[in-house]
Amino acid sequence: MHFSSDLPEALELWAPAKINLFLAVTGRRADGYHDLFTLMCAISLFDRLTLRFGGRGIRVFCDHPAVPEDDTNLVHRAASRFFERLGDPRGVDVHIDKQIPVAAGLGGGSSDAAAVLGGLNRVFGRPFAPAILQRMALAVGADVPFFLSAKPALATGIGECLEPVAELVPYHVLTVCPDLKVSTAEVYKNLNLGLTKCEKKLKQLHLKTERFDALYFLCNDLETVTIRKFPQINEIKKALLGLGAAGALMSGSGPTVFGLFADAADAGKALGRLSRRREWNVHLAEMLL
Repeated sequence: MHFSSDLPEALELWAPAKINLFLAVTGRRADGYHDLFTLMCAISLFDRLTLRFGGRGIRVFCDHPAVPEDDTNLVHRAASRFFERLGDPRGVDVHIDKQIPVAAGLGGGSSDAAAVLGGLNRVFGRPFAPAILQRMALAVGADVPFFLSAKPALATGIGECLEPVAELVPYHVLTVCPDLKVSTAEVYKNLNLGLTKCEKKLKQLHLKTERFDALYFLCNDLETVTIRKFPQINEIKKALLGLGAAGALMSGSGPTVFGLFADAADAGKALGRLSRRREWNVHLAEMLL
C-alpha cells in the first residue's frame, strides 16, 4: 500500500471512561476468562490524548506514575497492531493527559487504546472497515471494542459481543475512586460462581419494549468479592445514597463506585461533600447516550 506523506503535525483525541450499570458473571471459560453479561455506558470523564506524527516507531508519554510508557501500555499495543496491519513503517508519539483514575474499573486504558485506533484510522484515510478495527481492538483487550463507538451497549462473551442499547434513562453520575489497589485477576480468582446473584435479577430485563431505566437493575457480581477485602467500597455506597443518589454500584472489578442522581443540584451538593475526602478521587459526569 502507498500512503500520503501529508499527515497532520498533531491530532487531539478525547477518551471517555465507562461504568458498568450491571455486571453478571455467567460462567468460567476453558481459556481462563469468564463469560459476562453487562451493560456499559460511557460517561463524560475523559483522558486527553495528543498524537504527534513525523518520527519513526511508537512512543508513549504519560506523567502519571502508574501508567507504563513501554510496549505493555494498551495504547502502544493498539498503535503497533494498526501499523503492522497497515504495512507502513511510520510511527506516532502518544501523549496521555490522564484524568480517568488508573486501574479503577472505569476502562481508561482500554478507552485510550480505542481512541488511538480510531484516530490513526482517520489520519490514514480510513483504510480499515469498522469490522476490522473491532478485531484489532479485541486483540488489544476485551473492553477496547466497546470504546470504538462508546455508545451504550450490552456486552456478552468476555465483553466483546456488543448489542447497542438505544434508549437509556439519563442520570447525573458521581464517581468516587478510593486510593486502593484492586487486582482484577484476584477478584475473578476469588469469585464463587455458585454465589453470584445478578443473573437471576436480570432475568426480568426488557430492553426492547421501553426506555430502559438501569436504576432498577443495578447489580455487580464482583462487588461482594471486592468489598470483602475493601469494606471502604461499602462505605462509599452508603455515603452516596445518604447524599441523595437514587442508586449506587461498584463499576467493573472496582474500586470505583458510582452514584446515579436524578437531580443535578443533589449531585452537585454530593460532589462538594465527598470531595472533602482527600483519599477519594471524585468526579461529576453525565452519561454519554
